[in-house]
This record gives sequence, structure tokens and C-alpha cells, in this order.
Amino acid sequence: MQTGYVPADAVGASMAIIVPATAVGQLIAALWAVALGQGAVAAVFGIFSGFWFSYAALVLGLTHGWFGITDEAAISTQGLFLIAWVITIGVLTLGTLRLPAAFTLLFGLITVALALVLYGTVGESPGAITTAGYVAFTFAGLGIYMFIGVLSTATGGKPVPLGPPVLSS
Repeated sequence: MQTGYVPADAVGASMAIIVPATAVGQLIAALWAVALGQGAVAAVFGIFSGFWFSYAALVLGLTHGWFGITDEAAISTQGLFLIAWVITIGVLTLGTLRLPAAFTLLFGLITVALALVLYGTVGESPGAITTAGYVAFTFAGLGIYMFIGVLSTATGGKPVPLGPPVLSS
């Protein structure tokens, strides 16, 4: 939608991916990480599971009138949602400063994309929303790179370079 591939009025088109695959999948990953004692990994997956479940609730609630939000209040409601998530992912980004730089870059790009969507939504700037879509492609590419590195390591290969931490002890 952000880059124009899906029309803006088809906002519900992504729900078939977001709810069963992304939100539920990340919730399962968070629970799995907890079972393995991987608290930081569980936190990341739990935060993003919460994002996708809440995004689905927002979209479905606004399009079906579930929450009694008027058309006049829809933009400010979306703004509130985006402000909450810019802050949450921004804090997550700060929490990665002692991890390899790729993590900080990944979460920083997600924060930037959300901030651009926020500006585009409340400021009625289609250009900001389109730019957010391209930033999303960038962070998705970085995420794929990092995932390939994990798969390489898990199968006996070499890890991919992720860069030194932004902050070191």
C-alpha cells in the first residue's frame, strides 16, 4: 500500500498475512524464546507480535466500526497508534546499542518508517507514506540478510558480518 502496489482503500488486504502468519508466528517465536531462556529475543518477538495484533485490531476496528470511532476521529486515532509504536520501537532501538550494529540499524529503520507513516497520516503527506514504504523495503532487506546469517550459522556455516556495537563497554 505504501508504495502504491495495493490501493489505499484495500487496507484490509494484508490482514490474511498479518494475523495468522506475522502476529501469531511472532507470538509463537516469543514463547519459544522464553522456553529457551532467551529473554531479549522473546522481548523483540513479543513486541512485534503486539504491534501486528494491535495493527490488525486498528484496521479491522476502523473499517468495521467496532470501537465507535467517528470518521472525524480516525486520523487522530491512527496518529495515537503510530505515536505509541514510534516510542516503543524507538526504546527498543536504544536497547540494541550494545548489540551488533545491524540490530540498531534494523530497529532504527523501523522507527523511521513508522515516524514517516505518522507524519504522512496526520500531516496528510502521501510522499512521506511512500518514502516509509521504501524504508520498509530497506529494513526488510536487512532483516533477510540477518536471517540468512542465522541460517548459515545454524547449519554449520560462517556468520555474516553484523558490525560492531554502537556502544561498547
